[in-house]
Amino acid sequence: MKKKIKFQLLSLIAPAVICLLIWMIVPLLLALNFSFQDFYLQDSSKTGYVGFKNYYYLFKEVNFISSLFTTIIFVLSIISVTVVLGITLSILFNQDVYGKGIARILVISPFFIAPTVAAGLWKLMLMSPTFGLFKWISKSLGYKPIDWFGDLPLFSIITIVSWQWLPFALLIILTALQSLPKDQVEAAKIDGANDFQIFQHITINHLKRPIAIVIMLETIFVLNIFAHIYATTNGGPGNATTNFTYLIYQKALLDYDVGGAAAGGIIAVIIANIFAFFLLKFLAKNIN
Repeated sequence: MKKKIKFQLLSLIAPAVICLLIWMIVPLLLALNFSFQDFYLQDSSKTGYVGFKNYYYLFKEVNFISSLFTTIIFVLSIISVTVVLGITLSILFNQDVYGKGIARILVISPFFIAPTVAAGLWKLMLMSPTFGLFKWISKSLGYKPIDWFGDLPLFSIITIVSWQWLPFALLIILTALQSLPKDQVEAAKIDGANDFQIFQHITINHLKRPIAIVIMLETIFVLNIFAHIYATTNGGPGNATTNFTYLIYQKALLDYDVGGAAAGGIIAVIIANIFAFFLLKFLAKNIN
């Protein structure tokens, strides 16, 4: 009877699993196939298998190492900002204060804005050295306006993406914080623990799992930042904000080198899986 039920469950799940595998594997196999070919959109005569030539030239690419380094900076910086601010704001919003509901809506709203719209909003209305809000504030205080995307491009992109992903971290951490057993906190207070000791030994331990979820999910998305860079700096100035995703875009749609872009895509998949492997091991070790 149990075997029959198990078979029925598998037969129900199988179509969805097969569709998902096809949806994932077919594009990956096509990218792997193109990565071993000379394939230029502007020159159809340059075709045929070339072995690992595309990988070799990609590793020799001037921006290859710098794009990987920029990607790591984005991931570490954005996750650090969103987790720290997410914990701080979740503690504030967990208090009974007037206007808490409206404040939550305002804080969460950036998450529902399209990346290109968010990037345009910050670029034109806030960070513009000509007519942005920050320019007006600087002038009012007697300081010279900052050309954010010219002088501080990495910081500007990190600020925009962190602003968009902070609500995600806040929602998960706040939901977990609201499930914190109050009897533990009250018992700690009776035993003489102060607010910092309660936060250090009770609150943080309770939030380890949701923080791990935030780090894992945000890492997946932040590794693939593209729209914010495309809408603001186009990878510049120079290659200051060119991450690995944007480098692949340049190879495919600016250099018309499909083979090189496919090789970059395969390398990106490998790097992402290596990163995920060590991240999961680290998180599993620290949340047990």
